[in-house]
Amino acid sequence: MSDTTSITIARGDGIGPEIMDATLRVLKAAGARLEYEEIEIGEKQYLAGQSSGISPEDWKTLLKNRIFLKAPITTPLGGGYKSLNVTVRKSLRLFSNVRPCRAYAPYVNTNFPNIDMVIIRENEEDLYAGIEHQQTDKVVQSLKLVSRPGCEAICRYAMEYARAYGRKKVTCLTKSNIMKHTDGLFQRVFEQISQEPQYADIHTEHRIIDIGAALVAAHPEDLDVIVTLNLYGDIVSDIAALVAGSVGLAGSANIGFDAAMFEAVHGSAPDIAGQDIANPSGLINAATMMLVHLDQGDIATKIGNAWLKTLEDGIHTGDIYKESISKQKVGTKGFADAVIERLGQVPSSFPPASFKNQGIHITLPEHPPRTKKLVGVDVFIDWDENDRDPDVIGDRLAKVDGDGLRLKLITNRGVKVYPEGLADIFCTDHWRCRFVATAESGVCTHSQISSLMLRVANAGFDFIKTEHLYTFDDERAYSLAQGE
Repeated sequence: MSDTTSITIARGDGIGPEIMDATLRVLKAAGARLEYEEIEIGEKQYLAGQSSGISPEDWKTLLKNRIFLKAPITTPLGGGYKSLNVTVRKSLRLFSNVRPCRAYAPYVNTNFPNIDMVIIRENEEDLYAGIEHQQTDKVVQSLKLVSRPGCEAICRYAMEYARAYGRKKVTCLTKSNIMKHTDGLFQRVFEQISQEPQYADIHTEHRIIDIGAALVAAHPEDLDVIVTLNLYGDIVSDIAALVAGSVGLAGSANIGFDAAMFEAVHGSAPDIAGQDIANPSGLINAATMMLVHLDQGDIATKIGNAWLKTLEDGIHTGDIYKESISKQKVGTKGFADAVIERLGQVPSSFPPASFKNQGIHITLPEHPPRTKKLVGVDVFIDWDENDRDPDVIGDRLAKVDGDGLRLKLITNRGVKVYPEGLADIFCTDHWRCRFVATAESGVCTHSQISSLMLRVANAGFDFIKTEHLYTFDDERAYSLAQGE
């Protein structure tokens, strides 16, 4: 029997206080070994001038306990308000978002009554870094950042999750056929980890995200555990919730190395707040996930089975109530009461819940540093002259060759347009100009690149960005242009 754990709770906005009250009553009745420190987050904090939705004092409480059970919040529109979820995820390094997706037919409508998958989504990186720039009048960019430690953490977590929960297959989804360095890194790390002997009994596969998303929508019963990058995971988990028909019942976990946050998938629903009609199931199921994480699998099992028995007995809130199946329509409080009454019972039509003390904790290996060499530079130029003729900009830029660097090619929107580019390619005002080292060693220096940039500026060009070209252990670490 583990000691009592102190956690942070927040009642949030909209229906948040109601579903949190219901959840806490269920936890208490089930004998959860928890103590609570409450903080205030969300709309009131935003409007009081806290741009991230939480005060510094409450943030200290969160950092101290490092386990957070959170009701949904409302983020005011406009005003530059920051996402509290993103702030918490990145500050506590909650690298893994875990969203179970299960069908509860016939009580919840779905065309796929046997869905039982889990989507494990990288939670910190990818395009969600939110680093964007407008570089020319016509072109904007968003940086996609993917790190090896980030890939290793989420892929290893997915494999450990499959082991802990007796799952048989893990499917990795990427777009590595196009983004060979970012998504390609994710795929390579997944495949390396999946070959480790402790995972020999887990079937693994990789699929391109477009067919993977189609499978989630059309054949979800064939999938078990999905692991993927941040953006894809966001999209695929919503598809999965929709086809399962259980968005309002689902909980999610955000797991880090020494911290975690648990919440319902749905939002704050202010239009039904205070009416005692909200379904507390999402937060109850999130709390069950929290108990498993805290090695209180016995309590999680008790609550999970009581919740399933309540659903099975036809005690339903209005969002899932159906005259033909349901037996009693209840509100938020009434549903919690029904769950509490069934603690100690097990369902007969659903497989009973059975949670061990399955808190998953991973460590990352150390990798020896690789030899890094600077072999060139991509210079991005804002140029909108002479009807955007690639030969004009190319011939002018070729004149700045020298000091160990030469112009190799120019691309526009990723396609080679100089030298000898395809005719009739549409060009914008955003040009990537690749200069490579001419030394026999194939290596250049930062000072040579600085000198090149001065020559580019003196030639009258507006350079807007540079990206250095590197090799690591003599392996090319940058993408080739289309046609290069």
